[in-house]
Amino acid sequence: MFGIIGKKVGMTSIFAESGKLIPCTVIEAGPCVVTQIKTQENDGYGAIQLGFGNRKQKNTPKPLIGHFAKANTAPKTKVCEFAHFDRELNLGDSVDVSGFVEGEFVDVIGTSKGKGFQGVVKRHGFAGVGGATHGQHNRLRAPGSLGASSYPSKVFKGMRMAGRMGGDRVKITNLEVLKVDVENNILVIKGAIPGFNGSMVIIEK
Repeated sequence: MFGIIGKKVGMTSIFAESGKLIPCTVIEAGPCVVTQIKTQENDGYGAIQLGFGNRKQKNTPKPLIGHFAKANTAPKTKVCEFAHFDRELNLGDSVDVSGFVEGEFVDVIGTSKGKGFQGVVKRHGFAGVGGATHGQHNRLRAPGSLGASSYPSKVFKGMRMAGRMGGDRVKITNLEVLKVDVENNILVIKGAIPGFNGSMVIIEK
């Protein structure tokens, strides 16, 4: 397994050799610093912890300052662990986008945009209660009956209803890497990925 932490820059589109217009997402990925190496003896499992993005020292808790100092690096905005890393790394080493190849497929993990409290039409794709005639009044976006009467006299858990939407951890699999710019630490990935522009994402293969 190989992975890296990045920041979503935005979406664009490029032309393929066939002339087809392909929508894609630009990600500023790395360089990431190895901030900790977890071992079976010390931590009970093996993993590589990577840090990405610079963080002001005055806004960093003292325990984290000491944690990053062990790797001889400045405080990082985001850290993430990768199990079964496919290469040997030492504390303080750097990981960049050179580990990716154009044409391969990767998985991208991000946090979807928060939509706030939404109704059933937007949240679950309900069609509403029907037309506006025949006595309907302000029912076009209503959820309708919940299906409970004298028995079981309750609403079952898990019913699709209005509520908070978005802000979830989402993993999109099998996205093609279209461009790898090692000099500028840029990955161009086919399709859309979750999150707003500037949000942190994890790319792994």
